[in-house]
Amino acid sequence: MAKLKGVLVALMALAVGLSGCKGFWDAPDNGGGSGSTTLTSGVFYVLNAETAQLVAYYVNAGTLTTVGTYGLSSTPIAMTIAPNNEFLYVSTIGGIYVYTIASNGTLTLGNSSAPISSDPAQSMKVDATSSWLIEGVSGAANIFAIPVNSTTGAPTSTTEQYQALPVSTVQQVTLAPDNSYAYVAMGTGGTAVIPFTAANSNPFGTVTTIATVNASGAAISVAVDPSDRLFYIGETSAISGSNSGAVRAFVLSTRTELSGSPFASKGLAPYSILPLAAGSYVYVANRQVSGSSTGVIAGYSVGVSGSTYSLTALGSTFTAGTNPVGLAQDSTKQFVFAVNYGGSYDLMGYVFDSTNAGYLDTVIKSTTGTDPVQATAIAAAH
Repeated sequence: MAKLKGVLVALMALAVGLSGCKGFWDAPDNGGGSGSTTLTSGVFYVLNAETAQLVAYYVNAGTLTTVGTYGLSSTPIAMTIAPNNEFLYVSTIGGIYVYTIASNGTLTLGNSSAPISSDPAQSMKVDATSSWLIEGVSGAANIFAIPVNSTTGAPTSTTEQYQALPVSTVQQVTLAPDNSYAYVAMGTGGTAVIPFTAANSNPFGTVTTIATVNASGAAISVAVDPSDRLFYIGETSAISGSNSGAVRAFVLSTRTELSGSPFASKGLAPYSILPLAAGSYVYVANRQVSGSSTGVIAGYSVGVSGSTYSLTALGSTFTAGTNPVGLAQDSTKQFVFAVNYGGSYDLMGYVFDSTNAGYLDTVIKSTTGTDPVQATAIAAAH
């Protein structure tokens, strides 16, 4: 009951504050061109909180195409795809469900249609072996690990492993791609860094905490770049000015913060961080921007000289809808997608500008159902 109460509080707060791996989906060859009308994406998934729907899409020659729409038994919260691209996990206020992903991206509800856990997870991530589902529940001062079968996606035990956290304000969880650490953004409690060993019966080690830059700030997002070089924390009230949100960047191996960090995110609430698979850029969706009714996406180039890394803000920000809450890169690595909880539009798709490196050009603006749908999460194949 405490877990359910915590997530309901988180959902209400959100409503107030917001108002390609081979075999998964082998998209046709895009020919390397940058024209959006010729590009085809991999399949990706969107959760609609208000209508309790899960929708699968891909871009077919520049046109957004629906693969399938799936009704959910209760309000969805979060989702994640296993690194083997065979399973999609969906968290709802009624528990966590697993779907098997077919080669064309369609979904089949697994585990005999029963939830694999009763937890209303606020955020989830599957480890690199696809044998642990890591999840955090708002209102529960723990990070949880559910052992799952990498072949079926179903739980292998009814016993969840866990590690205590110093606070109960879980915002986001993630794992390093090399499976070395789990990270938990904990609001005003900062960010937890937890050693992770998949081979252990309880994969979690001792928690250490990275405090927020300012006592009045909150860690609301966390991400690791796919090449295990850097990890990022999005914090509110981290810098001075009307838009006080910022992104902090750290070397993963040493936990050393980069020179110049925190970096202005151009908004108040850096709610989602997307490091690109190629490692050259990282993008941040700001849920709120001072003096604006819409959010914004900021981008940074990632530089490296020897063992020294740097982040440089791109010269422009990129348009988002109202209250953007999620970013994803599709499996072809040619599209970035954003979902906007407040709509205008529910889904926006971007391709990379052919002239300005790292810049995003908007090519798709679409609803994801009969509005208002409150698009709350997006996930794409790796």
